[in-house]
Amino acid sequence: MLKVKFYDAAADELLKFAVIIAKSEGKWVFCKHRERDTLEIPGGHREAGEAVEETAVRELQEETGAIDFTIQPVCVYAVCRKGQKDRNWEESCGMLYFADIVSFEPELHSEIERIELLDELPGNWTYPLIQPELIREAVRRGICTESA
Repeated sequence: MLKVKFYDAAADELLKFAVIIAKSEGKWVFCKHRERDTLEIPGGHREAGEAVEETAVRELQEETGAIDFTIQPVCVYAVCRKGQKDRNWEESCGMLYFADIVSFEPELHSEIERIELLDELPGNWTYPLIQPELIREAVRRGICTESA
């Protein structure tokens, strides 16, 4: 079982990921990983000694090729799973960001095969129980709109 929770803040050491909802010219920006047939929001793991906003900027640039963009925090999110052994809920926290991308590099240099700019949200999510919830929360908070 899995659920997603949202918080306004959390202790910095709890933030293990940065995920970036992005738009460019009003279109959603999604990544297509080389090893998957699904689409995902850019993001990834925080490296040792890295501020979580640095993680967000690095992942956005690596995964989308974004050159010129603005980025802002949305909220803390937690992916909660029931533990296999003790059946307690375990939380894994990250920081959710929103970026408006003005320009991209001509080619990607990462595990991402391509980016897709979409008017509508996709149906083939890599993480269908998590990513749509992140977008719904950003829309709920007035950070972005669901339509292009």
